[in-house]
Amino acid sequence: MVSPIRSRAEPTPAGSEDDAALVERAVGGDRAAFRALYDRHRAAVHRLARAFAALDPDEADDVVQDTFVRAFAGIAKLGQPARFGAWLLTIARNRALSRLARRRAAERLSQDLGLEAMVLAEDASGMPELGRDAELDVVRRVVAELPEGPEKETVRLFYVEGKLSAREIASRLGVGKSAITMRLERFRAKVKRRILAEVASLRGEES
Repeated sequence: MVSPIRSRAEPTPAGSEDDAALVERAVGGDRAAFRALYDRHRAAVHRLARAFAALDPDEADDVVQDTFVRAFAGIAKLGQPARFGAWLLTIARNRALSRLARRRAAERLSQDLGLEAMVLAEDASGMPELGRDAELDVVRRVVAELPEGPEKETVRLFYVEGKLSAREIASRLGVGKSAITMRLERFRAKVKRRILAEVASLRGEES
């Protein structure tokens, strides 16, 4: 006689289940429930990501993946399981905005620095340029490598959020504007040194 109780390997079909039931199963560790939630909501999340015209198709796909990773990691904290879909789209919107903010921050910093590689190339005949995309990659790496502390917080507020002036950041952090200016100059100097080092390395490879 076949037992009416299903094992984890043979989950109840999710097609007729509502989100609340699937979330409950997912919180309990049911992998099939996670898959069902993904299959049910992926198209909506992808449509939202593609609605941000500034994101290219690859970036939109990254937003989708990041959204589900974050949602599934925090699903146990969802207070209203029946609102999983709305909650998921909120996460997706925030991830898309964060990606755009990071891009604007890197571009803003690159503009502040100027095209250091090009300047160096003018001073050294035959020196190759690093290239704008490579410069932005350097900026991102330097930001990521900063230790947690006042400098990184200042850089995050000025470049990543990108909505506050140096004076406003100083007011928020409770320090003088000169301290903020010094931190930003120190950060730009770090990026400049890294850019110049990578250009020099590129020159050595091509010599």
